[in-house]
Amino acid sequence: MTLIAEPRAPAGGVIDGRHLTGERRLRADVCVIGSGAGGAPVAALLAQAGAKVVVLEDGQAFHTAQLTARPRDMTATLYRDAGQFSTLGTPPIMLPTGRAVGGTTLINSGTCFRAPDALQRQWKQELGLEDDLTPFYERAEQTLHVAQVPEQLAGANARIAKRGAEALGWSGDFLHRNARGCVGSGVCAFGCPTGAKQHAGAAYMEDAHAAGAITYACTRATRVIINNGRARGVEARTRAGGRVSVTASEVVLAAGALHTPLLLAASGVTHPDLGRHLTIHPCTAAWAIMDEVVDMARGVPQSYGIDEFADEGLMLEGIAGPPDYLAMAVPFSGDAHRELMLSYRNVAQFGLMLKETSRGHVATSALARRGGRPLVRYDLNDRDAQTVKRGVERLAELLFAAGAKRVILPIATVPELCDGDLAPLRDASVRPRDLKLMAFHPLGTAQMGRVTDVHGTVRGVEGLHVADGSAVPGPLGVNPQMTIYALALRLAERLRQGAPTCRS
Repeated sequence: MTLIAEPRAPAGGVIDGRHLTGERRLRADVCVIGSGAGGAPVAALLAQAGAKVVVLEDGQAFHTAQLTARPRDMTATLYRDAGQFSTLGTPPIMLPTGRAVGGTTLINSGTCFRAPDALQRQWKQELGLEDDLTPFYERAEQTLHVAQVPEQLAGANARIAKRGAEALGWSGDFLHRNARGCVGSGVCAFGCPTGAKQHAGAAYMEDAHAAGAITYACTRATRVIINNGRARGVEARTRAGGRVSVTASEVVLAAGALHTPLLLAASGVTHPDLGRHLTIHPCTAAWAIMDEVVDMARGVPQSYGIDEFADEGLMLEGIAGPPDYLAMAVPFSGDAHRELMLSYRNVAQFGLMLKETSRGHVATSALARRGGRPLVRYDLNDRDAQTVKRGVERLAELLFAAGAKRVILPIATVPELCDGDLAPLRDASVRPRDLKLMAFHPLGTAQMGRVTDVHGTVRGVEGLHVADGSAVPGPLGVNPQMTIYALALRLAERLRQGAPTCRS
């Protein structure tokens, strides 16, 4: 195999692994695996502090001009497994994640929450998390230009939900998002075509590259090299079949809650909790046929939230999109599907997210790791199924209060309700297998306080750290990207302050 000399890129930047064959051997102070909400802040802060940083990213780097706003194209391009990854269990749950520089932040809805104060207090009491996360949240919010969605940009879909919530006296408000100059394109989940969304690739990786960091895109890490209880570097493969070996005294693993446990296991890390305690925030939605024109592709898709039932583990949040999106999401087929799509301009939608008590796991055995794709088992328990049923009932109540004549439900045994009559749903027996669910927030498979210490360093391995959703110790009940950013900045600051020990 041809050995290629290390490239010289003092200004940093992206090297495309789709075209790299042969072997490359690199030296760095820090090797970061993944460039999403966990890896990107670490890469930026440490590169700006003068460390030599190499980032390995399994996905491609995309420019705004490549984001076409066509869901059918962008789903296959920006999502891992074309957005078709599913858990095994009852019910099977679609669990889409991003595969690109910027990770899932490139294709999420941009919603920004801090972890609830009560949960942060719990982490301090149970895990000994002494740091106040507030400064790290504030830093991330400033970098990401987090601001509340203006009502005029929210769109008719959000205003319908707001009208229903106000009629019922429920607590709700417009959400905060990481966007600057948003024009309400309605396709946040398929890559922002205007560049307004401040995803990790734009907000952090550009700064990392400007400070000298080099990202090998389309390059998948295969194992962390660990000798005598210390991380020594990373081995990776490019999409063209080449090899990249990085020697580094500090390795930051941010491959996401589904892939981080696989990589740790492949590197020889063993722990009884590795891959376990998976939470995913199961989600679903209800659809309303309105007399008024909605055009839910116009405006911010996730712009209004209702926290009235947060104490019950339910967050109601807006979700919307163009016709392609509705065609994929609605639980219809055949003539019923055609009829609904012909009524697209009059369809409104609202969603719910569950802070679940169910737990799943990512299999980490050698057989399960074969091929590099996670095998995820997750079964929704009966308690959570009943909470989802209550949440769907509240979605129907919300939409009827806003003027819906007919509400379509994600429940096989009660497919729709008419004229405000909730009795068929209230009287129905709903089992986990009756529900149509998706999920978007895998967390907890390399938990801080279990697999890692309270700072994110893997137990028993010096110089190996976890900075992604796998370290988050349980479901938040709110969108987690800001907490991942905050914990990553906290880790990066700790490594920066120990800069002399980070030199190779």
